Order: sequence, then structure tokens, then C-alpha cells
Amino acid sequence: MSTKGIVTNTVPQPVMLVAAVLDGGSRAASEEHLDELVLLAETAGYQVAGRAIQEMRRPVAATFLGQGKVEEIGRLLRESACKRVVLDQDLTPHQAAKLEKAWHAAVTDRSGLILEIFSSRARSREARTQVELASLHYLLPRLARRWTHLSRQEGRMGARGGEGEKQIELDRRIIRRRISRLERELVQIKKQRINRRHGRQGLYSMALVGYTNSGKSTLFNRLTDAGTLVENRLFATLDPLRRRLSGTPDPPMVLTDTVGFIRKLPHHLVASFRSTLEEAGDADCLVQVVDAADENLAEKMQTTEDVLEDLGLTRQPRLLVFNKIDGLDSQAPLTRLARRHPEAVFVSARTGAGLTDLRRRLMGIRQRCQVEEDVRIAPGDARALAALHRYGRVLDICQEDAGLRIRVRASMSGMGRIRRALAQAAGEVVRA
Repeated sequence: MSTKGIVTNTVPQPVMLVAAVLDGGSRAASEEHLDELVLLAETAGYQVAGRAIQEMRRPVAATFLGQGKVEEIGRLLRESACKRVVLDQDLTPHQAAKLEKAWHAAVTDRSGLILEIFSSRARSREARTQVELASLHYLLPRLARRWTHLSRQEGRMGARGGEGEKQIELDRRIIRRRISRLERELVQIKKQRINRRHGRQGLYSMALVGYTNSGKSTLFNRLTDAGTLVENRLFATLDPLRRRLSGTPDPPMVLTDTVGFIRKLPHHLVASFRSTLEEAGDADCLVQVVDAADENLAEKMQTTEDVLEDLGLTRQPRLLVFNKIDGLDSQAPLTRLARRHPEAVFVSARTGAGLTDLRRRLMGIRQRCQVEEDVRIAPGDARALAALHRYGRVLDICQEDAGLRIRVRASMSGMGRIRRALAQAAGEVVRA
């Protein structure tokens, strides 16, 4: 298999997938989560050789799974000649090491698998830096597993000091220095992105957000006539993409496509991609895209809500868009969704159904969220005038004895920035 942007092997490696049903959970939910893990594994270029679920009250401290299940999976691995296992739950480094020793196979967890996919899909400097930073945070507590062979050699040779331990400490120092350097690079990249963003401040902006593989990129292409990558795979988009919305009157609107969310998104990935997701935070409106044909849409909508809340992205107006309505078998699910979410828009980005209504709703939101005000600045105040052009749209300029009276239109957030800029420049908003 050879697909651009996907971790590939000449011959796909077989992988065993494992999940646990903990006290209070349901087997049906764990099966659904395993189905998603299958998609993640296939996106990473693996061939799923088998799957297993253990029902248990609480995780076992040493191995997470119970001894009986560990032995059962060991037999399955030997029979299938599979040398890699992925658990849906996050493992401690100690648990992963114990399982690797018991199974004689590489063991990773959901977070590690997602990091593999992100590493393969990162294209821009910012995305590569963010993924490397998250990967190093993930690797740091797991270094000991990589040097157990030196500890065994040391025991046989009777050496003093522990070469493995020395190497681990050396590696930790190297990784910590690299993490510090990457964090400084991200600060600089963020400053550059903010400067680029200033050139778009006068435009009304919207951001597509939602669960991965909900059809955001297809919808983005439909609304902007952009030929961006569209794949029926998880995390097709890592870098925020921005294009002008097509088929709408001036002033233009800018639409941003952002990285998709997923259940149990690793916290170090969320932290590393926080600056990228701030693109959504600067938008005047969030367009939340949901796969209407997904049986687990309620859980995925909640995941999106949790991530947005964690990132502090809940203040903007939001339009709920149910996509992929062409995948529904009947009208009944659509009727139930419309009854539950009367303000939502229903579309099919694939067929184009409902897009005219979506554009109309987006223009209506822009109209409601924009305001016009008269401001007065000193004739030679270039900084204040630049702020008006940066954050809004200048409609008219009139010379008065007291200075320049300017009519400006901006989004509510843009008008707030204009007021702050005028306060610093001794300008003022003219009250009617």
C-alpha cells in the first residue's frame, strides 16, 4: 500500500488491537472504540490481525490487563506471527515494558499510534515542530525501555556504574534541551503567523471544527473551490488551511479548515497544537461539522465540545452543520436530528445538497455579527488609521475641524480591537 501522507510499509505489518471494559463501561462502547482503533491502525499502515476485549473492574497495576488475558493474547500472537500490539487505553511505561516482555512483541497505546499518524502527515514547518515536540514529551518517560539490553549486559559482565543508566540520563538531557529549543521555535513561528494574520483582520473569518473524518475538508473544498487533499481517512488535515468563501458577495469571508478532533486525543498533542488551533479561536464564527450518518455522533459531538472548552474556544457564534446526509438510509434520522437541533444546517459536501442554504446562513451570521461605527482620529495618526484597515473595513473618510471622521465596519471582535487601538492612539468612537 502506498498512499501519500500515510505511514506505509512495503508489506503492511500485522497488529493486534486490545481494549478493556472497565467497571461502569459497556462492551458495546468498547467495541465501537475498537472499530475506531481499527481505522487508526489502517491509517498508520498496519494490517489488523486480530482484536480482543477484556472486561475487568479496574486495571492491573503491573500489566493493565489481567494475567489470563495476557496469556491468551500471547497465544494469539504466536499463532498469527504478529509482533505488534496496540491498546486502546493509555499505558504507563512500566506496563508497556511488562507486556513487551510477556508477549515478545512491540507494545504501544492509542496515544503512540496517533503520534505515528501525525508524524507521517506533518508537512509544514509548524506541524513538524509541533509533532516532534509532542513525540519527545511522549518518549521522555519511556527511555528506560530502550536500554534494558545494556542493563542485562552489565549484570553479566559485572560492570560498575551502569552504562544503560548513564545513557538514559544522557538521552534525557538531550531530549530536554531539544524540547526547550522546539518550544522556542514554536514561539517564533506563532509570532510570524500572527503577523500574517494581521493582513486578514479586515475580513470576516470562520473556522471549520469537528471530529476527524466528518467531511470538513470536502466541505472546505466545496465552499472555497480549493483543491485541497480529501481522503476518507483520519487526520487528513494537520495544518490550518485558509481560503476565501466562494459564491458570496463582498466583503469577502475567509474560511479556515483545522485539524480534526478525536476521542482521547493525547494531552501532549493538544498542548503542542494549541497555537495552531488558536486559528479557530481568532475566527468570528465556528462552523461545527458533524457526520450525520455516524451512529456515534452524540459521543463525537461531545468530544468536540470538550476539546473546544479545554482550548477556551466557546465564546464565538457557532453554526452546527450535519454533513454526509447522503449516507442516511432514510428520512427518519434526519427528522430526529432536525427536531433536536432546529438551528442546524443539513448538507452533503459530496453531492452539494444544502450548500446554498449553508452559504445563506453564513452570510446571515456575518450580517448579524458586524457593526458600523464612526470614529475620529488625528489627521496625521497613521497608526490609528492602520488599525482601522487592519481590523475592519473603512467605508468613508470625512475631514472635520477636530480631525478625521471615519465610518468603519467590522465584526464585533474586530470592533473591540479597534476601540483598544484608538484608546492607545488618543482616538475616539463618535457617539451618535
